[in-house]
Amino acid sequence: MGKHLFVIRLGEISLKGQNRSIFESRLKTNIKYKLKIYNNRLVKQKGRMYLEVEEPCAIEKIYEVLSSTFGIVGFSPAITCKKDISEILSSAIAIMAPTKRPREIKTFKVETVRGDKSFHLDSYAISREVGHSILEAYSDLKVDVHHPDCTIKVEVRDKVYIHPYEVKGLGGLPVGSAGRGMLMLSGGIDSPVAAYYMAKRGLHQEAVYFHAYPYTSNEAKEKVITLAKILNPYLEGIRLHIIPFTDVQLAIKERGKEEEQTLLMRSAMMNIANSLALSNNCSAIITGEALSQVASQTIESLSFTNNNSNLIVLRPLIGFDKEEIIEVSRRIGTFSTSILPYDDCCVIFSPKHPTVRPHLPTLTHSFKSLKIEELMQIAIENEEIIQL
Repeated sequence: MGKHLFVIRLGEISLKGQNRSIFESRLKTNIKYKLKIYNNRLVKQKGRMYLEVEEPCAIEKIYEVLSSTFGIVGFSPAITCKKDISEILSSAIAIMAPTKRPREIKTFKVETVRGDKSFHLDSYAISREVGHSILEAYSDLKVDVHHPDCTIKVEVRDKVYIHPYEVKGLGGLPVGSAGRGMLMLSGGIDSPVAAYYMAKRGLHQEAVYFHAYPYTSNEAKEKVITLAKILNPYLEGIRLHIIPFTDVQLAIKERGKEEEQTLLMRSAMMNIANSLALSNNCSAIITGEALSQVASQTIESLSFTNNNSNLIVLRPLIGFDKEEIIEVSRRIGTFSTSILPYDDCCVIFSPKHPTVRPHLPTLTHSFKSLKIEELMQIAIENEEIIQL
C-alpha cells in the first residue's frame, strides 16, 4: 500500500523556546483530528513535521486540511530515499517528472540542508549533482538561481527528504494554544473575520448569536449557522449558542430612551456573553467592532459596553478599514453569506438617531433602570446549542 509524504514548516512555533513542545503538540492534535478518517503518522523533528498518509486517501482533502490549519507556514509534497547519492539523484529526477510537476514550472534551483554532517558530500555538492541530473533528464527545464519557478529542497536528516515546491500555509499559532474565548457572532461581515484573526493567534472559540424571532427570520438564523460552518475548519470545531433575545429586546424598546437603545441592547448582549463565557470556561469575549465604524463603536460607546463584562474584550479589527475587512471575508469564504439580505436584531431595532458619545454614568443608570436581569437569565436558560 502506497504512502503520501508531506513536509510541514512550523514558522513562529519554532521560536517558542521552552514552550515549543506545547505548541507542537497542539498542532499535531489538530492535524490528526482533521485527518482521522485516514491512517496517518505525524512525526516532529527539528522545526519540521513529517506527515505520512496511507492510501487510499483523497490528496485534495490533505491539501485542504493543511491549508486551513493555523500554525503551518507552508507544506510540501515529498519523497524520501536512503542517504546514497545515486538514490538521491534518481528520486529527484522522479519527483520532477512532467506528470508530477505543474505545467508552468520551467525553471528551478536546488537548495540542500545537510542536517546529518557525517554525510560525505557537502550541501553545495549535493545541490550541484541534483541540478545537473535533472537538466540531463528533462530538456524543457532550466536553472534560474535568482527567480526560479520552483525550488527543489533536499534535506539530509535521518534519511533524505526531497520536496520540489511549497504550498503556503496560514501561519499563526495552533488553535487551542492560547486559551478559549466567546465570539459574539452576527450575520454581518465583521464578526466572522474577527473570529478568523483570533483563531490565527491560537484562541479556541465558542460563539453566541442573538436571535429575535419573529422580528428576525429563521433565514437570518440559518445564515449565522452557515457562517459558523464556514469558519469551522479554521476554528478547529465550534459550538454555537443561540440566545432567544426577543423579550429582552422588546423590554429595552419599551423602557429605554430611543437614542440610547442601541447601546442598551449591546450592553445586554455583553452581559449575556460574559455569563456564557464564564460558564463555558472562556477567558475572553471577541467582537468584530472597528473604531468609529458605527455609532456604537466610538471610544465612549466601547468604553460603556466594556463595563458590562469582567472579562477582557478582544477586538482584532479595531483599526481596520471596512474595505480591508471585506477583502479578508472574501478570502476566507464568508462574504457571500454575510451579504445575504436577512437582517439581524441589531439592524431591525436600530433607532434613527443613536447616541454617539454617551455620558457613561447616565447610560449606566439607564441600563440599571431597565430591570431586565431576570429576562436575560431566562434567555440564557433557553439557549439552543449547535455543535459543529
